[in-house]
Amino acid sequence: MSAYINSSNTGSPLVVRSAVKRFGEKEVLQGIDLDIPAGQFVAIVGRSGCGKSTLLRLIAGLEQPTEGSLTADDTAIAGIREETRMLFQDARLLPWKRAVDNVRIGTKSGSKEQALEALEQVGLRERAGEWPGVLSGGQRQRVALARALAGSPRLLLLDEPLGALDALTRMEMQQLIERLWKEQKFTAVLVTHDVSEAVAMADRVILIDNGRIALDTLITLDRPRKHDSSFVHFEKLILDRILERSDQDEAARRHSYSI
Repeated sequence: MSAYINSSNTGSPLVVRSAVKRFGEKEVLQGIDLDIPAGQFVAIVGRSGCGKSTLLRLIAGLEQPTEGSLTADDTAIAGIREETRMLFQDARLLPWKRAVDNVRIGTKSGSKEQALEALEQVGLRERAGEWPGVLSGGQRQRVALARALAGSPRLLLLDEPLGALDALTRMEMQQLIERLWKEQKFTAVLVTHDVSEAVAMADRVILIDNGRIALDTLITLDRPRKHDSSFVHFEKLILDRILERSDQDEAARRHSYSI
């Protein structure tokens, strides 16, 4: 492992207490309490609009809670932290900069050597001089991942980073992220719509429903994970809870119409 990448060799512990987030009259998050130990890989799932991306933005320091508190390393999250990096669905590379220069943006010193080390971590050192426009979608996401890793994060936030990739590339990226997490020991929080992806990658899956935590379960499967009956058990556990909530919501809507 490179001496430049995550030399602290530990992740950031996160604590969320009674977090509420409102946008005008709409309450998106309702009293979230959450403890994430250092180095844990957590996946947050839920239907569109449930509040999972809002929670990730609070953890990132991109938004502040209306009520409650969030801390990382026993310090209040009051803005974007140097130890936190984020990977989005869109790679967000600057088209006028070559791959290595896009990665240098993520370094603390602007070091080209550090950027090249990060590209090597994701298997793209030989593409360092390429323009983003000639790279595939999966390669662009690898460059974006290298940019995040070049900042030696203790906390890596992943907001649907694989959603736009084809199935094979998505699987390869899952394996890459899992390998780097195991090597570098940062804390990881993944937001995804894909329950199978959550079970494949995470130590723990949290289901957000209508702004609240509806399920919080440990994924007690050995790594590397196989799509066997135990894997399917966890998939079904989470999907059944999502469908159960959907049925309850539909019943409530029908009842309101009948009154």
